[in-house]
Amino acid sequence: MATRRDAREWALQIVFSLDLNTRKELDRVFDDFFESNPTDDATVRAFCESLVQGVVAERTVIDEAIGRYAEHWSLKRMGVVDRNVLRIALYELMFRPEVPPAVVINEAIDIAKYFSNSESGRFVNGILDRARKELEQERDGQDKPSNGRGGQRRRG
Repeated sequence: MATRRDAREWALQIVFSLDLNTRKELDRVFDDFFESNPTDDATVRAFCESLVQGVVAERTVIDEAIGRYAEHWSLKRMGVVDRNVLRIALYELMFRPEVPPAVVINEAIDIAKYFSNSESGRFVNGILDRARKELEQERDGQDKPSNGRGGQRRRG
C-alpha cells in the first residue's frame, strides 16, 4: 500500500523531471510516470498530483521564498534534488496548512538524504526551519486583533 511518503517521493521525481524539461504537459507526465510506477491507491496518487500541480502553479512564489530563506544560495547553485525537495516542502508549508509543519520538514529531510546525500538533509532542514518560523510569525500576526491592545478588551 502506498503512503504519503511515497507520494512525496513520486512528486519529487516528477518535479525534478519538469525542472529539467519544462515543456512537458502535466497530464502526459502523470500518465507516463504512473504507467512506469503503478499504484492502486487513488488517494495517494491524487496527493502526489496535487503536490506537483501546486508546485507548478505557485513556482514563482515558491522560488522567491527559497531565495529569501536560503541566504547566500541562488537556485542555480543548489543541487537539482535539493531545489525540488525545497519547492515541494515550501508548497506544503505555504499553501497546505492542514499538514503539520514538522511532518513536512521531516519528510523533506529524509527524502533529500535518500535522493541526494546527508549534507542535503542539513541544508534542507536549515532553510525549511527558517521558513517555518517566518511563516508562523506571519500567520500569528494575521490572527491578532487590530485594536492595538493585544487582544485585551476595553473595560467600560
